[in-house]
Amino acid sequence: MPKRPTIKTKEQLVAENTELRLRLEEAEETLNAIHNGEVDAIIVSGAGGEQVFTLKQAEEALAWEQYLLSSLLDNLPDHIYFKDRDSRFTRLSKSQTEAFGLRDSAEALGKTDFDYFTEEHARPAFEAEKKIMATGQPMLGLEEKETWPDGRLSWAKTTKMPLKDQAGNVIGTFGISSDITERKNAEESLRESELRFRTLINQAPVAILVSRDGLCLYGNQKLLKICVLPGVEELIGRPVFEFFAPQSQQDNKERTRLRSLGLPVSGEFESFLIRTDGSQFPVQVSISQVKLSDGLANIAFISDITERKLSEETLQESEAEYRTLFENSVVGISQALPDGHLIRANKAYAQMYGYADPEEMMADVTHIERLYANPKDREEVLRTLAAKGGMEPREMMVVRRDGTHISVLVGAREVRDSKGKLRFYQAEHVEITERKQAEVRIQRQLEHLQALSTIDRVITSNFDLNLSLSEILVHVTKELGVDAADILILNPGLQMLEFAAEQGFRTNAIRKVHVRLGESHAGRAALERQLVQVPNLKDETECLLPTTLLAGEDFACYYGVPLITKGQVKGVLEIFNRGVLAPDAEWFDFLNTLAGQTAIAIENSTLFENLQRSSSELALAYDATIEGWSHALDLRDEETEGHTQRVTDMTVKLARLIGLSEADLVQVRWGALLHDIGKMGVPDRILLKPGSLTDEEWVVMKKHPRFAYEMLSPIHYLRLALEIPYCHHEKWDGSGYPRGLKGNQIPLVGRIFAVVDVWDALRSDRPYRPAWAEEKVREHIRNSSGTHFDPEVVVVFLQLLGRT
Repeated sequence: MPKRPTIKTKEQLVAENTELRLRLEEAEETLNAIHNGEVDAIIVSGAGGEQVFTLKQAEEALAWEQYLLSSLLDNLPDHIYFKDRDSRFTRLSKSQTEAFGLRDSAEALGKTDFDYFTEEHARPAFEAEKKIMATGQPMLGLEEKETWPDGRLSWAKTTKMPLKDQAGNVIGTFGISSDITERKNAEESLRESELRFRTLINQAPVAILVSRDGLCLYGNQKLLKICVLPGVEELIGRPVFEFFAPQSQQDNKERTRLRSLGLPVSGEFESFLIRTDGSQFPVQVSISQVKLSDGLANIAFISDITERKLSEETLQESEAEYRTLFENSVVGISQALPDGHLIRANKAYAQMYGYADPEEMMADVTHIERLYANPKDREEVLRTLAAKGGMEPREMMVVRRDGTHISVLVGAREVRDSKGKLRFYQAEHVEITERKQAEVRIQRQLEHLQALSTIDRVITSNFDLNLSLSEILVHVTKELGVDAADILILNPGLQMLEFAAEQGFRTNAIRKVHVRLGESHAGRAALERQLVQVPNLKDETECLLPTTLLAGEDFACYYGVPLITKGQVKGVLEIFNRGVLAPDAEWFDFLNTLAGQTAIAIENSTLFENLQRSSSELALAYDATIEGWSHALDLRDEETEGHTQRVTDMTVKLARLIGLSEADLVQVRWGALLHDIGKMGVPDRILLKPGSLTDEEWVVMKKHPRFAYEMLSPIHYLRLALEIPYCHHEKWDGSGYPRGLKGNQIPLVGRIFAVVDVWDALRSDRPYRPAWAEEKVREHIRNSSGTHFDPEVVVVFLQLLGRT
């Protein structure tokens, strides 16, 4: 090995891999020619002229190529492989070797995709490589779903290219595969969450625009209406800035920011919204970040501020008009000196803060001192006004005259006289309490919707009642903000509510609860079919809770809601909290929704259990009926007494050993019990004849498989079991009856039973012959393999005999 060269990065190796492969092929071919004595040296032509390479130099060059190729194959994360014209692996990268679960790539040499993948995956890959070798054209960017030897499923993006020799002939294929499973899973998650999210925001009373990376994802009906858009498809995918029009230099700066960054993560700004007809109107945009199931997005609440803008423009036209607008504006307007002293305010401002008129407000010298819920906000406002001469609209929490808090959007600008002297700062106050509450409500509704979706998935994906109830209680305590909750299920036979699940209790005592209907709060809720609420347990004159079981829990309030579905009470959902709650209508609505989900979960589980029980009882009834028929047959034909039960037991054992499923074994058992049911149609003079049958009598006797078919085929649940009564006299060589089936034309269970039936018949005494010795019967069955019996069944049958 020559002196080690400069180590290249993986990126350089990737960029050079095609050239490297071709050079390696050429070097290998040349070296083989030297070793075979065909040439003594090689001549390489280049820009610097011709250069002669001896055998040793050629070997060193090939060593470098091998070194660089090995570095590439051992360091790239993508799967890389080389194949010959028969699609057999000739070389693998380290990552491809590990994906196959091999210790060394040499283990894969000479093998194909069929050795490592399912037919479903290997066949298309094989056909694609045949096409590449036939056309010499690569296949780029194929996205494929792969099933690996260890059962793992993944998605891959694959590039397949032809390998050519110096003459341009295709000698194999070369492939690079990148794992794109994470991207595919993300795309699926996005599709699932999109519908739920759209439904929620579409019900919002304000205009909402959802975006990511500056592109529109969705808009609700309110937004479509104010923009005069025919449908949401006109919105999705368009850049956000296309909906906002510049009206001034400042707006141009805002538009530039929108174009380069998209909607910001959070903040407030004003702009002009463009309708489809080209008209524009001013809007106030409030942007927040929202967390969805598929990642973060920006949600913008857009308010039409046309009226406020018109007011501001009118104020600039004349002092008289300004005064009129000032006094009558629906926006709260105030004017203050640089030191913060309030000198004027309009009626809307006064009423916003709880005063009848501006005069009453101005008389209250304490108004400004207690205006800000956070005193630091006032200091920040004064600093901003002094430094910038104005303040962009910002949200603040302020205090009304009666001490209540409201959210307002406040913006301010300086007003100067004709000489440029600062006269005062004018501020506009817009109450946004309702909007903020709407934002909180929407976020809460989104969380509730996601919780209900999770519960739905749990209920519909399994019938484990404990798992479903535990999942429900997790969301009950979290979404309703309570400390503990439990579910009691009604036992209709005992008229008792019995413990089923709990969440948040300090002890396990609650699990011992048994409550009669009408007793305690839970019993009342179930009996009266209505919500029972005790906002303050300390004020309760008569405690109706099981105090011995709830000792040490320190609960302060209680709510019990009946679980009702299809008009039937299924149980009670109980809510406990250690502090006093102040639930609103939305809280109660969600509680009732959760109660409905819980009732559905209980109902589903009950229906499933009843179905299983009914299925078991029906199967037992079928079994008992068939055994009765079999017993009746034995009573009619006394000389075969015990034969039916023996062949049934051995047939089931043999079928299980051959690999039939437990469900199939039920039909096998029924078919064996009824294998001679067709003899019900054979006259007693023939069936019970002590001697040998005549040819005419054998014709009648051989009809009993056909009689069995005619008797059993109308019975739907016995159609799979019919193969034994109908086909157990067919023979492997086609000489059997009633249809003369041959080989695999005979149903497998018929071939299985035929061996067992002959085994038991020959080992039993008959009026016309004594029982054979066991070894003689074994020899008969061996000799009949391939003529009377299926050879493979005979092998397994003899193995079974060796075990017994």
